[in-house]
Amino acid sequence: MSSPSPVQPDRPDLASIAQAIKAWGAELGFADVRIADIDLADQEAGLQAWLDAGHHGEMDYMASHGMKRARPAELVPGTVRVISARMDYLPMATPDDWRARERLRQEDPQAAVVSVYARGRDYHKVLRNRLQQLAERIRGAVGEYGYRVFTDSAPVMELPLAQKAGLGWRGKHTLLLSRDAGSTFFIGEILVDLPLPVDPPTGAHCGGCSACISACPTGAILGPGRLDARRCISYLTIELKGSIPDDLRPLIGNRIYGCDDCQLVCPWNKFAQRSALPDFDERNGLGAAGMVELFGWSEDEFNRRLEGSPIRRIGHERWLRNLAVGLGNAAAQAPGEAGIVAALRARAGHPSELVREHVAWALARHGAAAT
Repeated sequence: MSSPSPVQPDRPDLASIAQAIKAWGAELGFADVRIADIDLADQEAGLQAWLDAGHHGEMDYMASHGMKRARPAELVPGTVRVISARMDYLPMATPDDWRARERLRQEDPQAAVVSVYARGRDYHKVLRNRLQQLAERIRGAVGEYGYRVFTDSAPVMELPLAQKAGLGWRGKHTLLLSRDAGSTFFIGEILVDLPLPVDPPTGAHCGGCSACISACPTGAILGPGRLDARRCISYLTIELKGSIPDDLRPLIGNRIYGCDDCQLVCPWNKFAQRSALPDFDERNGLGAAGMVELFGWSEDEFNRRLEGSPIRRIGHERWLRNLAVGLGNAAAQAPGEAGIVAALRARAGHPSELVREHVAWALARHGAAAT
C-alpha cells in the first residue's frame, strides 16, 4: 500500500466518488460493490474461540497473524474503509435446475464431483486483476491515495467486512448469503485511506431453516455459524496436505475437490446469478467427468489441463489421493467394478506413499488385491 495521504480540498466529493465506484465496479463485472468501516472488534472473541478450539485444522495461516486479521488498520496502516465487491461465478449456461443436477451426480458412482466454483479459471486472478483496475479508476478520480487489493490472499476477515458493507449476511453454514444471489459468488476487497460514506448492513434471513446443517455429509457444521473445518470436505480435499482420516473417507463420497452440499440445499440459491464473465465457464469437461478418466491423468497432463485453474494449487499427488477416496467409495454402489479396480491397481505402486495408502484403502473397499 502506498503511504496514506489526506483527502485534498480539491478532490471530488466523496459521496459522488462512492457512487462512481459502484458504477465502475459494475462495468468491471462485479455484481455488487459496497463500502464499510473497518471496526471488527465484535468479531475478535469469536475468532479467538474458533482458533482455540482448533477448528482451523492445518490452516496455520488463520492463527499466525493473531488479531491482526480483525484489525485491517494494523495490517495496512492508514486504512479507514473497505470497498467490498461481489462477483457471481455460476457459468453463463447454467440451467435453472442446476442444483438438482448436481445432486444427481453425487449419486453416480462413476462421476467425479468438482465444486462448481472450481471448474473455470482461478478466481484469485480474475478478481485481483479487476479490483486493481477499480483501484486505478479511483486514483484517476481522486489522485494519489493509499490502498491495497485483497482476494482471499491475506489475513483479512473478508466475510465480516462484506457483511458489514451490506453485501449479505452470514448464513448458518458460515458462507455469505444475498437475497438477490444466494451464495454462489466470490468476494474481494480494497482497503483504502479514503473516508468514504459507508453502506448499511443487511439483516439475516435464514429464519428457522437449518437445511445446510442437516445436509453436511460430515457434520462439519456444528450449529448455526459454527464450522469445524477439520471435518469439512472442502478442507479435507483442498487444504489438508496429508492423509484423510479413515472415518471421514466414506462420508466424502465422490466429491474430489470441494463440496457444494450446503449450497445445493439452501433455498436462497434459487436466486443464484450467472456470471457476466466467461472466465468461470467450465473447462476440461469437469462438470461431467468420470473419476477413472481423471485418475488416469499423468502429472504433466494434470498441470497442462489445469493451468490457470484453482485445482492446480493442490498438486497431482493430492488430486490422486482425493480420486482414490472417491473410487473407493464407489464400492458402495458398484463393488468390484472392473474399470475402477483396474484404475486403482495401475496406481498401487505410485512413488508417493500418500497415494499408495489411499489406493490400498480404496482397493480394500472393493475387496480387491493390489495385483
